[in-house]
Amino acid sequence: MRVVLLGTATGGGFPQWNCACPLCHAARDGELPSRSQECVAVSGNSRDWWLLHASPDIRTQLTAAAPLRPGPGPRDTPVRGVLLTDAEADHVTGLGVLRGAAELKVYAAPPVLHALAPLRAALDRYAVWQWADALTEGGFVLSGGLVVTAHPVGDRAPGYPRDARGSAPWVIAYRIEDLATGGVLGYAPRVGARSQPLDELLPTADCALLDGTFYAAEEMGTAVPDEYGPAATGQPAGTGEYGSLVALVRRPGRIHSPRGGTDPLPARVSAPRRPVIETGAEVLPDGAEFSV
Repeated sequence: MRVVLLGTATGGGFPQWNCACPLCHAARDGELPSRSQECVAVSGNSRDWWLLHASPDIRTQLTAAAPLRPGPGPRDTPVRGVLLTDAEADHVTGLGVLRGAAELKVYAAPPVLHALAPLRAALDRYAVWQWADALTEGGFVLSGGLVVTAHPVGDRAPGYPRDARGSAPWVIAYRIEDLATGGVLGYAPRVGARSQPLDELLPTADCALLDGTFYAAEEMGTAVPDEYGPAATGQPAGTGEYGSLVALVRRPGRIHSPRGGTDPLPARVSAPRRPVIETGAEVLPDGAEFSV
């Protein structure tokens, strides 16, 4: 399975347009590489590509990724569809950019499909897409030889749906297996905390892409109000007893998605990188490609 990291930053990208923290200043001055908003592409045969999320930066991301360029026909595209883990605007806005592409298929949890009903109706006026329940029993098979199972990992709804109450599985993680090679990718870019479903999923994956928005629980406290910190946003810190780095200990994996503006990990020379390296994890840039 080929995996391309189209974008590796949290909502707003890096540097964020309205952030004046030291790291964002460094990125604007060219001292750190910029990052676009989180999005991944996977393929089992290098011809059929599936997007994990559709970020607001999707046009630029697809243009920069040679394997996903259109052709040979004038309107041919190797993109077959999108797998959503939630309904956050940073993960679904790019669907509007893909409008008009024929026969795309979008997988998501039922609450997400419901929340996106107005957008779905608008997009279907350009080209009729298939909208499928990602939590279907037994999983589903993607063209190109990938089999996918979805696992509920959170109940935090986005802010915009008016009827987003209850304990429905708003946030899911994916286990993606290449039927030809047996390689398994775990994809959980937004999890509220380590949980039993996540701990059961990770040992089965050869490579895991996990939420790395925050390095430490306290880092946002001195930068922005607490309501935007790890606890309020439903995103765990990398460190700490329940952090995503702990979940990767002694397991092959890469932690990349997404990086926040206050997160010290992007720095070229950074003391926080030491525990990341010791877990066997990596912090990869936009455009990175690897095989599982």
